[in-house]
Amino acid sequence: MRAASLVSFLLLVAAPAAQASKRPNIVFIFSDDHACHAISAYGSRVNQTPHIDRLAKQGMLFRNAFVTNSICAPSRAVILTGKHSHRNGQHTNGEVFDGAQATFPKLLRAAGYQTALVGKWHLVSEPTGFDHWQVLQGQGPYYNPRLLSAQGSEVVTGYTTDLITDLAVQWLEERDDERPFLLMVQHKAPHREWLPAQRHLGLYADADLPEPPTLFDDWRGRAAGAAAQTMSIRRDLSRLDLKLEVPRNLNPAQAAELSAAFAHENQRLQDPGLSDDDLVRAKYQRYVKDYLRCVAAMDENIGRLLDHLDTSGLAADTVVVYASDQGFYLGDHGWYDKRWMYEESLRFPLIVRWPGAVRAGSDEPHFVQNLDVAQTFLEIAGVEAPADMQGRSLVPLLRGTPPADWRESVYYHYWENPGAHNVPRHYGVRTQRHKLIRYYQLDAWELFDLERDPHECKSVYGEPAYAEVQVELERELRRLQTEAGDDDPHRVLPHQAQLAARAQADAAGKAVQATDARAAVETPSDVAGKALTVGAHCVLRGDGVVLAHGGSRFGYALYFSAGVPCFAVRDRGTLSEVRGSRLERGAKVCVQGMLDAAGTLHLFVDGQDVGSAPGRLLSAQPREGLALARDPGSAVGSYAGENAFAGDLTDVRVYLRALTDAERADWVWR
Repeated sequence: MRAASLVSFLLLVAAPAAQASKRPNIVFIFSDDHACHAISAYGSRVNQTPHIDRLAKQGMLFRNAFVTNSICAPSRAVILTGKHSHRNGQHTNGEVFDGAQATFPKLLRAAGYQTALVGKWHLVSEPTGFDHWQVLQGQGPYYNPRLLSAQGSEVVTGYTTDLITDLAVQWLEERDDERPFLLMVQHKAPHREWLPAQRHLGLYADADLPEPPTLFDDWRGRAAGAAAQTMSIRRDLSRLDLKLEVPRNLNPAQAAELSAAFAHENQRLQDPGLSDDDLVRAKYQRYVKDYLRCVAAMDENIGRLLDHLDTSGLAADTVVVYASDQGFYLGDHGWYDKRWMYEESLRFPLIVRWPGAVRAGSDEPHFVQNLDVAQTFLEIAGVEAPADMQGRSLVPLLRGTPPADWRESVYYHYWENPGAHNVPRHYGVRTQRHKLIRYYQLDAWELFDLERDPHECKSVYGEPAYAEVQVELERELRRLQTEAGDDDPHRVLPHQAQLAARAQADAAGKAVQATDARAAVETPSDVAGKALTVGAHCVLRGDGVVLAHGGSRFGYALYFSAGVPCFAVRDRGTLSEVRGSRLERGAKVCVQGMLDAAGTLHLFVDGQDVGSAPGRLLSAQPREGLALARDPGSAVGSYAGENAFAGDLTDVRVYLRALTDAERADWVWR
């Protein structure tokens, strides 16, 4: 820790208790992938969110809130640290968050605040800066989640959105009521695969929701990356996304009720007479209804939490903030997911209720970013922000006194490629009317006039009429990069450099390796029809995916379930699996899965054959890339969600052939 930071911490610890007691409490309600246009306070055409609207009516709604990097883990790191991705080290979902760095919960805790976190964490490393934390393992499922805490882990039965609120209310009731508090309530909803609560299975069942005007976007008039993505409703939604199958972690009663509801609703999807466009429409309705059902459960639980603050007498002294980690595509451009700098994923909802400071029902048009959250909370609590935080406190805006020099543009940088959904790396600048995007992997630019083309369907980059605007935006982009300290924006991250080096490997037999779970393995380019061997050295602290390539249609995965190693292969949706015997927590083993030339699955633990099962070679290349320590796309095996690995991985390898006994034995950890 730097000397200046240490001095700041000591001063904060020494702050008088009387001063701390006058500081407002802070409740931060954080969702995952909640689009602004799925909130009625923001003008949604498809749903109503009365409890989020209640916050907006009692507080301030930020009309132009933008993220710096539209993807889950990086957004969370930006909010915690008040720094851009290139400064906090969390460029992508594949890295492990550096919990040693300064974060606003740490600073509030040092200043006398009680700090608690419940719900989704998704940053791999254990939470730091909290007196109390109970978080989902990895992405977490919608039902019966495993919760991790400093005391260990446990599986809790119920609907995850409800359970997170239960934990939040329980902590509020048990906390020290003599001290101010920070409570972070972080929902999984409405993240993929959008599994509704049982009480909402019939919601929207009898209505067709409005379609976005760009549902049938053909992606012409933009850079080539828009057409090359793998997040299309037409072609990329999985069987789990569409509820043509249900997750395996449901109990029998849950599975029976959900399966019956899904079978009824999927009759339209399975109509053989549907045209291609009508099938897209049916998939859109299926996906968006489940997404909005997940939003409905979250909105209800926000209402529960607000009611508790009211009845417990805490509301008058508590700042309540609602936000999401980024926006999302609800069929816009024919897509689901996020990542792009286009408006639907660049924007995020931000609503603040602060009794006595914020005028009820106010609407704030200034440009703000998730980068500003940390400094805002620190100023609300009367804590000085570290000099290296890069945002600006929103307190002047909240009090209705915006500074004359407030920002008029925002900077964005997306890093995760290779990665799920094949969105190219890019950065850009957005002003009030225009947006300039640089796809530096493609050596391509886009420029949009948001006044004339609000849906961003036609880039005007290079057109003579926009020559002057283009020059001004390029200049502003360079200024923002300098200001943000992104002085080498085209640099390749370490794991991306490893991918480039391994691209020269002989796909027919040479291993592609990674030294640990933070180094991405090169995605094999031609798996179809081939034998393969995969594996890793593992230190078990729990369950989760070791590696996964593909999804619920074509793919393979090596993972642990209840301590049992499993190897799974899917071909045309048919799942084949081989399972071993349970291993003890803390075990240090080499686990290998092999698909031989005859299509048989084999599983090896420390070189010993522990099982085999009939299967078949993949008849097509998986669409989703190879991922380590999680499955970010649709599930290959019989697990739910990303199923992040709880433990350590080293010497991860993929061979496009069946290894010999001697080769497997040589791989075993010695």
